Parts: sequence; structure tokens; C-alpha cells
Amino acid sequence: MNVLFADEQDQPIVTDELLMLAELVLESEGLDEDTGVALVLIDEQQMTELNEAHMGKEGPTDVLSFPIENALPGSPPARAPGGPPIELGDIFISPSVVRRNAEQQAIPFEDELALMVVHGLLHLLGWDHEDEGDAIRMESRERELLARIGRVRP
Repeated sequence: MNVLFADEQDQPIVTDELLMLAELVLESEGLDEDTGVALVLIDEQQMTELNEAHMGKEGPTDVLSFPIENALPGSPPARAPGGPPIELGDIFISPSVVRRNAEQQAIPFEDELALMVVHGLLHLLGWDHEDEGDAIRMESRERELLARIGRVRP
């Protein structure tokens, strides 16, 4: 898998597990090994700007996903024979927001950060949580994927 990782914020983050998790999710969802995705850690100000500009919501959020491909849950985009590798899109995560959320829920920061990686990738792959049924299916898939690396979804 081709996971482009960029850390544009000041909190120290161990990235090895995040990269491994991103690769595991992409493989588990049936994507080719040369599938690309960008995973970017940003500060709250950058997240606020993205959230307001693209989602029309005030303030920061924990994770935003910007898909390039159209996908449906369980039916990832497929590479055309002889075509270029699939580029799924970009995921932006604000570790400071994630840390605050983890503290409010009294859960480990590392579990919440791992959830944001999985959550963001599933959004790129067409998963959503707009209605209760979709939310239940997405949360179940998140639990399955996180369990593979010994993490839990609160």
C-alpha cells in the first residue's frame, strides 16, 4: 500500500502503528497493494479552516476525509487493467482534538487515534453513518478492524 504520511502539527505521535493500521484496513477492504492514500496530522487551526471551508461547520473536528474515488461499502474502487493505481483521497486528523475527545470519554488516546484512522479510511471507501443502520454497520466494521491490532472502539 502507498500511504503518504505527513505530520504537520506539534504533538509527538508514534506513526508506525498508524501506517500499519492504514495498510491493514486497505488490504482488508480488498484494495490493490499499490493503492494510494494521504494521511495528514494537522493542528486545530488547520482543522478548523478545513471544517469551515469544506463542511460548513464551525470549529475543529477530529477527522475529515476527502475521497477522490466513488466507492460503496464492501465494493472498493477497482484498478482498470493496465490503468494507474487507485488514489483514494486524503484524511486529515487533528491529534489535539482526538486527545481531548479521548480524555472526555476516559479512553486511551492511542485507541481513539487508531479509530480516527480507520474511520477516515472507511469514509474514503464509501462507508457512512448518516442513518442508524449505516452507523451500526460502520461501527461494527471499525471494531473488527481495530481488534486486529489489539485496539478497541469505545
